[in-house]
Amino acid sequence: METKYKRILLKLSGESLAGNNKMGIDFETVAKICKPIKELNAIGVQVAIVVGGGNFWRGRSSGSMDRTRADHMGMLATTINAMGVADQLEAMGVDVRVQTAITMREVAEPYIRGKAIRHMEKGRVVIFGCGTGNPFFSTDTGAALRAAEIEADIIMKATMVDGVYDSDPKKNPDAVKYDKISFSDVLNKDLAVMDSTAASMCRDNNIPILVFSIEEPENIYKAVCGEDVGTLVC
Repeated sequence: METKYKRILLKLSGESLAGNNKMGIDFETVAKICKPIKELNAIGVQVAIVVGGGNFWRGRSSGSMDRTRADHMGMLATTINAMGVADQLEAMGVDVRVQTAITMREVAEPYIRGKAIRHMEKGRVVIFGCGTGNPFFSTDTGAALRAAEIEADIIMKATMVDGVYDSDPKKNPDAVKYDKISFSDVLNKDLAVMDSTAASMCRDNNIPILVFSIEEPENIYKAVCGEDVGTLVC
């Protein structure tokens, strides 16, 4: 089957894995997210995933805690999520590898670019944990970095809203949704797509970002097959 993209990086927030519980992992929700990933894998699309950790820990809201330590705790939270997503995909018969930017050989492979690409070429889904492996960088920046390294065609950023708006649609009922927008506009207007470091990295490396709602997980499959979903930042 002909698809619009051959190799994608899917960015999942920790919150998207929590479902209505808001905290922890809701495996019924994770299974719904994994279904279109399995479908893409079955038709030969190479899939890499970066997961956040906000359903367990948000370092920036840790008050007076040392920022470096708080961020390291967040990286461990992303590893829990990566293993949870891997478990659901494996239960569906998908071959998966988890790679982490912080070495923890007993539970995951260390991140090695060439090995990650080889896994995808062999039809395995690769899940990246621990962001960049460095404090002071978000998992969005980790997604931008990994996408550049593995030469992904696009970053698909799954969010709790159905695209990019000129203001917060939850606060402003008159907010206008963009179908397509440039990185310069995202940065100049300070739109909440990704943090500025991640957005700048994508712009500098010509990696488009598709922002869409994960509340309809099939959007992942639809977007890769070329249907109009969400907002394209390019």
